[in-house]
Amino acid sequence: MGAILTINGVPAQADDLRLLVANNYGHFTALRVEDGKARGLSLHLDRLHGATRELFGSELDRERVRAWLRQAIGDERRELSVRINVFSRRFDRAHPGAAVAPDVLISVAPAPAPMHRAPLRLKSFVYGRELPQVKHVGTFPLFHFRALAQRAGFDDALFVDAAGTIAEASIWNIGLFDGARIVWPQAPQLDGIGMQLLKLGLKRHNIASVSRMVRLPQLDEFHAAFLTNSSMSYCPIAAIDGFRFTDVPSLAELLRRCHESNPLQPI
Repeated sequence: MGAILTINGVPAQADDLRLLVANNYGHFTALRVEDGKARGLSLHLDRLHGATRELFGSELDRERVRAWLRQAIGDERRELSVRINVFSRRFDRAHPGAAVAPDVLISVAPAPAPMHRAPLRLKSFVYGRELPQVKHVGTFPLFHFRALAQRAGFDDALFVDAAGTIAEASIWNIGLFDGARIVWPQAPQLDGIGMQLLKLGLKRHNIASVSRMVRLPQLDEFHAAFLTNSSMSYCPIAAIDGFRFTDVPSLAELLRRCHESNPLQPI
């Protein structure tokens, strides 16, 4: 199976893709499909529906998106990497506030093999994403700061405000473990699907989980830290700036069980 690109259920044409690139205005979600099912599918559809209303002032038909996704997947039962972009061919750059009907680009390709990630070292930067509650296509700063972090000898970027309040990483949410509970830094950020699934799993397993403001000087209150997104539910953090975390091997297994307690939902 090669990559498949469809727009509103039909093969994508070059002119459609040109408009998408030229305007660079829209939002997306990315998910992993296993045997025609996806963990957190309803959360992904909620994300697309809410962001379409916010960016385009119009409604997205969830069931039609599911039908287009089923069509794109077909009879394929291997693990797939799927990205659903919402844009509009009717979008007018001179009148961006006008309500316009959405178009849905679906990209389907074989999923890469799961990676074993060594613990990452993060470098903090003072930065906040524009419209952080939306997974929009304005990703230039995310990869720019990741590049700056890597040029400085780190692996990825962590975003904080001027007071050092932790928000999120480049394409990840961050969680911290204080020895008894998971702490999610409270700050403007994307409510990532991986984080949402872990929160649901933690609640299901009666494991304490709270959201509160965390600043960089408070990192010594925590034993471990990790990153999460829809592609990788758990990636350990070795260090943030000059602060190093200890290894808590049981944390990876705990979060894996919490993540997998969320059932796969049929497309």
